[in-house]
Amino acid sequence: MTRMHTGFTGLVQHDWPRPRGWMPPHRLDVLDVATLPGVGATLAKRLRTFGIQSVRDLLFHAPRRYESAVDTVPIAKLGQAEGEVAIEGRIVSARSRPLPGRRTLVTAIVRDDAGQISASFFNQPWLLEKLTPGTPLRLRGRLGKFGFDVKSYDIGEARRTADHAPVYPASEQIPSTRLRELVRAALAQHAASFSDPLPAELELPLRRDALAAIHFPADEWQAEEARQRLALDELVALQLVVARLRDTEAVAPSLSKPGALIGRYREVLPFRLTEYQESAIAEIDVELARTTPMQRLLQGDVGSGKTVVALYALLRAVENDRQGALMAPTETLAEQHFLTLEPLCAQLGVRCVLLTGSVGSKKIRDEIANGVAQIAVGTHALIQRDVEFADLGVAVVDEQHRFGVEQRKALAEGRSPHVLHMTATPIPRTLALTIYGDLSVSEIAKPPADRKPIITGRVGAERAGEAYERLRTHLDAGRQAYVVCPLIELSETRLARAAEAEAERLRRAELKGYRVGLLHGKLKTAERREVMRQFKEGELDVLVATTVIEVGVDVPNATIMIVQEADRFGLAQLHQLRGRVGRGAEQSYCLLVSRPVDELSETADKRLQALVDTTDGFELAQIDLDLRREGQLLGTRQSGWSDLQFTRLRVDHALIERARELAAELCDEDGPWQDEADRMLSGTESGAAA
Repeated sequence: MTRMHTGFTGLVQHDWPRPRGWMPPHRLDVLDVATLPGVGATLAKRLRTFGIQSVRDLLFHAPRRYESAVDTVPIAKLGQAEGEVAIEGRIVSARSRPLPGRRTLVTAIVRDDAGQISASFFNQPWLLEKLTPGTPLRLRGRLGKFGFDVKSYDIGEARRTADHAPVYPASEQIPSTRLRELVRAALAQHAASFSDPLPAELELPLRRDALAAIHFPADEWQAEEARQRLALDELVALQLVVARLRDTEAVAPSLSKPGALIGRYREVLPFRLTEYQESAIAEIDVELARTTPMQRLLQGDVGSGKTVVALYALLRAVENDRQGALMAPTETLAEQHFLTLEPLCAQLGVRCVLLTGSVGSKKIRDEIANGVAQIAVGTHALIQRDVEFADLGVAVVDEQHRFGVEQRKALAEGRSPHVLHMTATPIPRTLALTIYGDLSVSEIAKPPADRKPIITGRVGAERAGEAYERLRTHLDAGRQAYVVCPLIELSETRLARAAEAEAERLRRAELKGYRVGLLHGKLKTAERREVMRQFKEGELDVLVATTVIEVGVDVPNATIMIVQEADRFGLAQLHQLRGRVGRGAEQSYCLLVSRPVDELSETADKRLQALVDTTDGFELAQIDLDLRREGQLLGTRQSGWSDLQFTRLRVDHALIERARELAAELCDEDGPWQDEADRMLSGTESGAAA
């Protein structure tokens, strides 16, 4: 590995031939991981739960971190060592035996010049054939009750990596040690197939060297250099895809300055807009006056008042004799938006309609097509082929990260409206630039001044009774409450409580005598609306629900929420759920019920503690980026396996800018980098279709 070349000059325009032996990325994508030695049907199935289906997936499964170096000590002096250490020696003998619970224990006698010890390898039966007498090895771990408990290792004459062993996103069934062995085998067989997609004159380290170093670095510096090399590849490919999707020739209607309709809108609002809302509106007005279609991201924390700004933008279209459309990812959210917008529109004499998969007659479609419907609120049903707009001027896409790029693009296809993307999941500015290129960003940094920060607490499952005691206190004071459960029906394979069973149990136990309602996604539209009406109008005391209430539900009298099995939710999701309380002037609370701390993973513990420590959605968004991968930026998924495996958006600002410049140089030229973009885009389309 050589140090990353940090600058580059303009590239000469010419066709770039594929290097000798170049294998298109999709060929590597279909090389099944089951072709690796030791990977049978069971292990292949387990690997798929991590998104690892091909050899490429495995090699691009980036380490989460690396073990820091430890001292090497003679075996005879292990009793004097504290904490983790490393030992070196040769195998004397090895054997394997089963343990209760379908586990295995491999033990090996290891000898150095000063002594010998028994080393234990848990749940790694495949190692037995490698631990032959005389084989050299280096082990990292600590002295245990029955010998040396091995944490990481190097067997044979391979590069010494136990000191900086990679730690992968893993599970009990597929530990990091197993993933290391698979990666080592994949590198030996296929690393040379990963030719470099970027021009050689950039003087970058070879990609195959970077792949070897990212998984088995000699030191931390080498690991970071390898990460940057691989991050640049994926960032350039991402920028090339974004460039392909951007329509540079579209012309939008230039909207005149705000008029009488906007004046009446401000008058009917029961509150004054905050300075942050006014600032966002001013930025929107500037872009609506242009003929270049607005592409602006409006982001703000839960309860900050984004919907008021969105309706402002839609009404700006209406007063210019054009239509507005608001697209939401779920029927529940679309219905909530409609119930919020329609009364205000009615006061202003503006026709507002709802169109979803289960709500929307031919009459509604005709009204949209002939312009009678001035504002249409709906789900992805708005972008179906049988829906035509008379003259769409402004489109708002809410919770935009839940739609793939292609879905967002479809709303504007054949038209050139101004588009306002809206999210309550704050996205760092760097991430917004990465995904959308030149997208402008408006932020509503703070909620209205009368909102008090929600007090959040953690409660062990064994103390859940105390949480319900607190909840009953709120109910007795005339307030309302939410209880959130992760599932809606019983499952023998998962521990999560089902909302239906929990609602029934609560009616008989902790909430006996109170009016308890149930809301989940499998209810019919009419049933869901009726439950929400009852809760909003105070006919229900408690709403037991799944994550369908994550966004769009606004009941100011609800002042406490209990989230069951909170450790099973993501950080952004928990923050969204918490935002259902604290909508009024009263102090509100959120109680996170989970397994005991000693049973939680490190990541789950940090997620829950972050919720307790802050209510700032922007701070939580940054923490979330640290705790998980960046998310699939181009498709519909937002957590789990990512387009960006090696990029760290919080620290790679310079690298992102360099990738943007490189992509601008290369976007009109044919070369291997276009193959990388093809691969990324094909993954997007399959992801969006899933």
